[in-house]
Amino acid sequence: MTAKKRNTRAKKTPPEARQFDKRDYRRALGQFATGVTVVTTHSKKGRPIGITVNSFSSVSLDPPLVLWSLSRQATDFEEMNEAERFAVNVLAARQHHLSRQFSTKLPDKFAGVAYQQAADGSPLLEGATAQFICRVARRFEGGDHVIILGHVEEYRWQQGEPLVFHSGRYHVTTRHPDLPE
Repeated sequence: MTAKKRNTRAKKTPPEARQFDKRDYRRALGQFATGVTVVTTHSKKGRPIGITVNSFSSVSLDPPLVLWSLSRQATDFEEMNEAERFAVNVLAARQHHLSRQFSTKLPDKFAGVAYQQAADGSPLLEGATAQFICRVARRFEGGDHVIILGHVEEYRWQQGEPLVFHSGRYHVTTRHPDLPE
């Protein structure tokens, strides 16, 4: 006599029905170390705008594409989302104060900040380890964010230690002790 096979498949909860504890989910995401950037542009009236972003990522080398995510809760959401050009400033380890400053709701986030302007008017923060000057290629809906794909038209970089964010805190990188110089 043979035993009947039982259906051992677990019922899956539809994705739209799942609920996460947002704070716990954020802690889980925080286990992924990221670099810290400030994305900058200017308003239609020429006012410099900037926001701290750790969702920056390289997408493609050919063509040169990058992406970042803009929170719908961002202070300057409308102006940032309408901009057709932007710059990504990769912060150096010593620039943690800029990360904090550009993550606030201050009316003038550029107060006391040394910067130059790219040809398109996007602010380029002095001391950043890399800068990518981009035009918007596409925007995608992404829940409570808009995902912005940018075509890199120009870039600059210099050697330096990057600012890193992990588990809700700033960190600096060190060389792995098990690997040769």
